[in-house]
Amino acid sequence: MRPVYQIVGAIRADIEAGRLSAGTRLLSIRSGAARYGVSKNTMSDAYDRLVAQGLLVARPGSGYFVAETDTLNTGSLQPHVVQALDTVSLLREQLIRQHEVRVGDGRLPSSWARGLDKMVRNQVATNDTMDHGYGNPWGYEPLRDHIALMLRERGIKVGSERVLLTYGANHALDLVARYCLNPGDVVLVDSPGYYPLFGKLQYCNIQIVGVRRGVDGPDLAELELACKTHKPKLFFTQTLAHNPTGTSATLPVCHRILTLAEQHQFYVVEDDPFADILPVDSPRLATLDQLARVIYVGTFSKTLSAGVRVGYVTGPEKILSALCDLKMLTLVATSDWAERTVYDLIVRGQYLKHLRRLKVLVQRTQKQVYRALTELGLNVFSPPSGGFYLWVLLPSELDEAAFLSAAAQRSIFIAPGSIFMPDKRVARAMRVNIAYAMDERFLDFLRGWLRPVRGGRG
Repeated sequence: MRPVYQIVGAIRADIEAGRLSAGTRLLSIRSGAARYGVSKNTMSDAYDRLVAQGLLVARPGSGYFVAETDTLNTGSLQPHVVQALDTVSLLREQLIRQHEVRVGDGRLPSSWARGLDKMVRNQVATNDTMDHGYGNPWGYEPLRDHIALMLRERGIKVGSERVLLTYGANHALDLVARYCLNPGDVVLVDSPGYYPLFGKLQYCNIQIVGVRRGVDGPDLAELELACKTHKPKLFFTQTLAHNPTGTSATLPVCHRILTLAEQHQFYVVEDDPFADILPVDSPRLATLDQLARVIYVGTFSKTLSAGVRVGYVTGPEKILSALCDLKMLTLVATSDWAERTVYDLIVRGQYLKHLRRLKVLVQRTQKQVYRALTELGLNVFSPPSGGFYLWVLLPSELDEAAFLSAAAQRSIFIAPGSIFMPDKRVARAMRVNIAYAMDERFLDFLRGWLRPVRGGRG
């Protein structure tokens, strides 16, 4: 990566982390060039890019200063909105992609698709079977039929009339939250857990209560106490290949969750984004419950392509009907074109071939990364269980802010543990995407930081 991108990434990270506050004067171009070891032209280019992004302002004769932006100046916003916006920085980096080593990314690199992304684009470009209307508000019916068949293979007995297609899992979670919750309601979430969900809930002024995630799934003692204390309406959880810890809940834990849901009269929203590369007989809440108190969410975006936003949700009939009405009210319909494309890839056997390759690649890489990180002396929270992520615990004496800043300066994108905590407390951990973790630049960076930390640096 060119040095200009590294400088932009490092300064942006310092601004977003609050290490450079609004109004702070940055180093002069000459001093900045000396600090980063680049030419004055490169330093000037980096500052100009940050000005264009609204992060800096240039004052002739005075230099460059951190801008007063909406993100920085949040005093006029209500607290729940500020909390929601705090989750945006990590999501922004995943979408804008300024860093070269993307170990903190939530998605797979295009290289892992081995031509499937191109296949998807070609399929979208050549799909001429559309009628160019809005389509069925429930979604493309043949794809819904196929999803119902997939669900039955997982032991979830449901017909296509109870399968609602969405713009990926995030859209499904948003629909559920909008329909089921009112401002001030309490929901339970995994802690650590899926940070984009936290932002959605906080923006709607929903009270979030975290339930500690253990190696076997949600901590049952904490879950029971939270049920008695807070009377939640929903519990959002990811049973299998959990994001970010990589853990999967055991069968006894699943049974107990459902018992508590029935006893305390709340619904469980089960997010299952890696279902297509996991065993069909894995313990799932929806299989045990048969959608009595479970709302089940799936997606093709994790295992097919992040650019093809196709997901689905199923659950109790009365809730699904209301979710479809809400979908029509908020965006009319999802993309019939994208849904047909996914269906065509499935029926032509291309998706199945891709999944076979992906499963082997994920299993092999999980073992390599787990071994590499443990050989460095890092504590990996749990052995891999089939997804893309490992939860890596960092030494307690590590300066997390300095660690993240140093990584950004080397164009390494790290997802800090605190962003995955509902209360944003320091977690002394990072989520590692296995697809990027064997990059020698990342491993070398870890070696360089761990040696002096263990040698006494605070």
